[in-house]
Amino acid sequence: MLNVAIIGFGLSGRYLQAPFIVANPNYCLKTIVTSNSLVKELYPNVNQQASLEDVLADDTIDLVSIASPNATHFEYAKRTLLAGKHVLVEKPIASTVEEVEELIELAKTQGKVLAVFQNRRFDSDFMTVQKVLANDFLGDLVSFEAHFDRHKPALNPKKWKEEIAPASGLIYDLGPHLIDQVVALFGEPAEVWGQTYCEREGSQIDDAFDMFLDYGRLKVRLKASLLVREEGPRYILHGTKGSFVKYGIDVQEDHLKAGMQPNDAGFGVEPRNQWGILNTEIGGCHIDGRVETETGNWGLLFQNLYEAVTENKPLLISLEEVLIQMKIISLVKQR
Repeated sequence: MLNVAIIGFGLSGRYLQAPFIVANPNYCLKTIVTSNSLVKELYPNVNQQASLEDVLADDTIDLVSIASPNATHFEYAKRTLLAGKHVLVEKPIASTVEEVEELIELAKTQGKVLAVFQNRRFDSDFMTVQKVLANDFLGDLVSFEAHFDRHKPALNPKKWKEEIAPASGLIYDLGPHLIDQVVALFGEPAEVWGQTYCEREGSQIDDAFDMFLDYGRLKVRLKASLLVREEGPRYILHGTKGSFVKYGIDVQEDHLKAGMQPNDAGFGVEPRNQWGILNTEIGGCHIDGRVETETGNWGLLFQNLYEAVTENKPLLISLEEVLIQMKIISLVKQR
């Protein structure tokens, strides 16, 4: 069993990580670093500490999950690795390619596992996209488009989310999710171009982006904005045999906020009205209908991380893929 400490108890630490750590019998959630008084109410047997230093001084902690503000990720991950502990760090892992390379090399030198919390690799909709492609339902893919849109015109009350700082802006917040999925499917693109925007009134940071990735015949477009009130498709795929269109987003976050736990019946199961639309030809037959959505399971990330630490198994989200992701972000930011 691995003893775990979580640094931060906001959205990621409280809702997206702690429930999965508690649900997995291979982990013991020992410490949470936060000033939030809810910790003792939700997890009465967990230690509440004030700083990362308290965690690094605890020799019984095996794994530290860094769920603090973006600008702290690189520094905290570096200090934790130097303290001889395994690290799970919320995306983005850092703010530059050079910082990512430094952390990768440090993890190798220290002989510790460094993983990134790219939970949306295990979203229901993305897992369904993978199934559609793996079964060759579309033929040769020529166009892949993914959106991560929200309607949040007001500035975020969390000041660090709105301040100009390392790894600030939507391309560092939602960009890693979309880019990670594309890199997982298609690898490193031949060419990248795009732009970040500032759309909300009074915003100091980039709060929208539009990017294009060239894979030869296949063209990829990734787009995100905080000013989209009318939901459009999340995924649009076109191939030589047909198309797949998917609306709606993985329901795990909503389930967790509503009080469901990862092991509850129905957790991560999307409603039928979110099933994707497939229009294609299979075996000479025209198929026009719905594809049942796979069940989302962010718990797969934590099980894989445990096996990487205890059995030296490869991470499903490799550091090489994370490095490609940061290179893509850097190219778009430079334009």
